[in-house]
Amino acid sequence: MAAPSAERERRRFGQRLLTDPARLFQHNAWDNVEWSEEQEASARSKVQENSSQLLPQDKQEEYEVNAKRYWDDFYKIHENGFFKDRHWLFTEFPELAPNRNLSRNGDSLHELSTKEESNSKGPGRCENGHCSLETRTESRLNLIQSTAEVCPEDLAAQEHRELNQGDGDFPGSAASYRVLEVGCGAGNTVFPILQTNNDPGLFVYCCDFSTTAVDLVQNNAEYDSSRCFAFVHDLCNDQSPFPMPEESLDIVILIFVLSAILPEKMQSVVSRLSRLLKPGGMILLRDYGRYDLAQLRFKKGQCLSENFYVRGDGTRVYFFTQDELDHLFTTAGLEKIQNLVDRRLQVNRGKQMTMYRVWIQCKYRRP
Repeated sequence: MAAPSAERERRRFGQRLLTDPARLFQHNAWDNVEWSEEQEASARSKVQENSSQLLPQDKQEEYEVNAKRYWDDFYKIHENGFFKDRHWLFTEFPELAPNRNLSRNGDSLHELSTKEESNSKGPGRCENGHCSLETRTESRLNLIQSTAEVCPEDLAAQEHRELNQGDGDFPGSAASYRVLEVGCGAGNTVFPILQTNNDPGLFVYCCDFSTTAVDLVQNNAEYDSSRCFAFVHDLCNDQSPFPMPEESLDIVILIFVLSAILPEKMQSVVSRLSRLLKPGGMILLRDYGRYDLAQLRFKKGQCLSENFYVRGDGTRVYFFTQDELDHLFTTAGLEKIQNLVDRRLQVNRGKQMTMYRVWIQCKYRRP
């Protein structure tokens, strides 16, 4: 009987916060908060209202043409002071942890794909439509490694491919484990990885649309060109080259990045990135989910198309469903390892505000 009682308590928690201020100072965040039908209906109504008036086509085209300038301006204003370092990465994505190869007897592929519980906690913040994920978790999950069997022929082919790449002259060609972060910003993902993972075979690539952002990474005192390569890249330009060959990466990271891209171009972007993966390599994604606080806060006149908005600073954001992301990745030839919704109730103690956040987290692997 304890479990149903606890569940009812969780569902009513948000309402009690509004009537019992004392509780506001007893909690920072609740994970896996279930929404009532009324709450979801209210969120749907807000979205219908704020998307009832679309921006004219010429304005939409202007935001697309000037997208780079808007992101450059964002990083010129905020530099590295807006987003916090993402130390929660190693809890949510143990593939990035330093001892990734030590746990050969971890969860099976089936168990991993059904783990739909997030362990990150902590308050977030929203400014001008940018809602950051600021978490303070410890890496308390066991490292997870798929135990799928690999035939000797596959191993030989992989070794041959890596030897050939090792003879190349691209940055990180000698590395045994290569990670690319797309949309690196000021380095809030890259530097925690470099600080935490001391694997001598690790090499991290990072790119951003914004020249200003890449400059911030390269000028950071912790930037080490022997372990990292930062470069400017336009994901939406099929002719924009990557510094590494196809089938050379173990991991591609997309943290609140795909949502900033014009929806019509998302499939092409995901397909391009999937070709960079080695067989068995994975794309790790965390991004905005449908009815997140950030979506509900938009006003009329900021909607570009269905679930796609422009912020006051000219940057844009899309809010996904699980099915939409699954379609993008499977169409690119990847197989699902994880696709979950993280619904969280956060409390801003200073402003005495409750915030319902909705994020989607995915792992998709190249067969």
